[in-house]
Amino acid sequence: MSEVLVLVDHVGGTVQKSTFELLTAAAQLGEPVAVFVGSDADAQTAAADLGKYGAAKVLVASDASLTEYLIAPQGELVASLVESRQPAAVLASASTDNTEVLARSAAKTGSGVMAYASDLDGEGQATQSVFAGAYTVKSKVIKGVPHILLKPNSVEAVEAAGAGAVEAVDFAASDAAKTAKITAVEEKAASGRPSLTEAAAVVSGGRGTGGDFGPVEQFADAIGAAVGASRAAVDAGWYPHSSQVGQTGKVVSPQLYVAAGISGAIQHRAGMQTSKNIVAINKDDEAPIFELSDYGVVGDLFTVLPQATEAVNARK
Repeated sequence: MSEVLVLVDHVGGTVQKSTFELLTAAAQLGEPVAVFVGSDADAQTAAADLGKYGAAKVLVASDASLTEYLIAPQGELVASLVESRQPAAVLASASTDNTEVLARSAAKTGSGVMAYASDLDGEGQATQSVFAGAYTVKSKVIKGVPHILLKPNSVEAVEAAGAGAVEAVDFAASDAAKTAKITAVEEKAASGRPSLTEAAAVVSGGRGTGGDFGPVEQFADAIGAAVGASRAAVDAGWYPHSSQVGQTGKVVSPQLYVAAGISGAIQHRAGMQTSKNIVAINKDDEAPIFELSDYGVVGDLFTVLPQATEAVNARK
């Protein structure tokens, strides 16, 4: 059975949920093999969890250049593994960094890339939204080793016993890859909420909030959701850019997406339309967001959200 390489997203050895989803998806295509960038100690911490979700091996790359420099060394690492191991595919969670890593590897190995897929079958065929979400297509790489970026929450992670055998990778980045050095890292303040891209539920606010995200945050906290924002809200300085959902922000695909005070411009729809259930709250009954939503509430979010928060809390 051919190997399927899975890039591991982790924080200090704590593996992110999206990686377990990738291992489950990889099992459809071949034997899941995790690629871990980090220290040997962190790899040992992660190996047990990776094995629990089907990783037969955990390839550990601990060369300092992989964490001291931006992206390029990781692209070379993946390319070297593709050339030496000839896997059936390479999978990574869809994120800005991983998109560049796989793009660099694909360019070096003459392979095709499928980005931001929302589904993947056992034949390597992916479902994608393209042209700002205007079309949904089925795609398949026909040249080289498929490099596939899968949106978090696209696949349900299923435990499947794997050996999780740790194997060191001999790798040294080229001088050409070591041109942008990381000089400082500032830890993001913890919000207590789940990661926007990995959350099972997301509550987003837009222009209709008028800059007051209080009701949005309170409802999100009541249901254990992440908080997002439209580009209009971010551009107005009402919410951090890191929380923007849309074509030029984060692309999310949660089980539940609540759009409060968001009109539903194509730029925003491109970032959330593959969500499993979409609820729209807007005073304008002709807002485009209602065309996309599974459930719609015509009303003022400052009335609707507090009532919904109160009802949720009453049931706890």
